[in-house]
Amino acid sequence: MNTTDTPAPVSTRIHRPGLRSLAILVLCETKMVIRDSAGLIVPLGLPLLILLTSAGSTADQMITADRTALDLFVLPLVITMVLTMVGVLNMPSFLAYYRRTGILRRLAVTPASPVMVLSAQVIVSILQSALGIILALVVAMTAFGAKPPVDLIPAFGVLALTATAMCAMGMIVAASAPTPNSAVAFGLVAFLLLGATGGMFGGTQSLPEPIAEIGAHLPFGASVEALGAAWAGQPIGAAPLLSLAAAIVVGVAVAAWLFRWE
Repeated sequence: MNTTDTPAPVSTRIHRPGLRSLAILVLCETKMVIRDSAGLIVPLGLPLLILLTSAGSTADQMITADRTALDLFVLPLVITMVLTMVGVLNMPSFLAYYRRTGILRRLAVTPASPVMVLSAQVIVSILQSALGIILALVVAMTAFGAKPPVDLIPAFGVLALTATAMCAMGMIVAASAPTPNSAVAFGLVAFLLLGATGGMFGGTQSLPEPIAEIGAHLPFGASVEALGAAWAGQPIGAAPLLSLAAAIVVGVAVAAWLFRWE
């Protein structure tokens, strides 16, 4: 009886890229951000310019014991500006470019899924935001005598919530913008609307009451309010935290509904 050798079964399991591949993508995304001069300088330089022009007149205005207007209003505003510009303005332009040039479509048929590109871009955005925040804090503390927040852990929690909320808003921009240029335009409009209703141009007290009320429930205004409370050592109200959480849920849901890989 003749026997024939049967070939060993070939494994068809697809090996997904791991952390090393993600680290390589993060490095590539970092290089892309560095090469984009405007995208690197503006989110760091503009908030710093706002800080420098406002700090001189607010560093001596005592609001509470040992806390000035610089601590309670300007720094929360500047930090929120950094997070908003990176998440709503910068990140969507890169993702829209990748979709426009077919990079996301090509990745969709490879083990390196487009989700890895999204994850790498979010990580780089967080790193860029951290750089901008640290730069603003160092300048404020060394040049104008600003003080750190009284409640550090709640402040870090608010920063994490705000960064996630702004990235979620940015995902909506990336999902709805057909081209990189339109992503920049949509992101700029979103940044100005969020900032204007959140007190970026002179505080919410100068706004009509209905607009100020709406702005307080949008991510920018909620972040400034929550960070101000953390800086003062006061309990952070539930309203701004719920507003930031709602922005995350709505942003992710709308972006998932609208997003197209090509």
